[in-house]
Amino acid sequence: MLKSFLVFFADIFETIIIALAVFLFTYFLLIQPHRVQGDSMLPSFRHGELILTDKISYRIRPPARGDVVVFASPSDSGKDFIKRIVGLSGEKIALRSGQIYINGVAVKELYTAQGTKTLTGSYLAENAEITISDNEYFVLGDNRSHSSDSREWGPIKKSALVGRAFIIYWPPPSFALVPQVEF
Repeated sequence: MLKSFLVFFADIFETIIIALAVFLFTYFLLIQPHRVQGDSMLPSFRHGELILTDKISYRIRPPARGDVVVFASPSDSGKDFIKRIVGLSGEKIALRSGQIYINGVAVKELYTAQGTKTLTGSYLAENAEITISDNEYFVLGDNRSHSSDSREWGPIKKSALVGRAFIIYWPPPSFALVPQVEF
């Protein structure tokens, strides 16, 4: 009787250890949940939505323009931000009359609200042009008037990227894959 009782608890303990190992492997290496905080990504993402972040795709391919990324905040350690990649390594970014230019060409950003004007920041001034260094990305919130982004603190390093947002899973009416956008 005691032996079967010990075997039963050993089986439960083994199941718990295996489940914990699978969870930790998935959480640290494959996907991670994040909560959207604030309105910086409206209309694409709403405050409080829960997303899953793919942590493996940037080990296979480089980040692409239009990807929605989660990264370590450059100004608040321990906090993650969610923004959209607009500028890639080696590109020249400029701001003229509320419009973003990449390598001299105006960017059409269909994911922002119609009539959105991009304002200057302490890093990106009106009519200034900056060149993005290797392994860096210029990120912006979709809701430009309510976003702290690369206009304020400059490009982010690839090493700061946690991963690419790929699914909105909460609340249920918002459930969707994060669409890839074309520029």
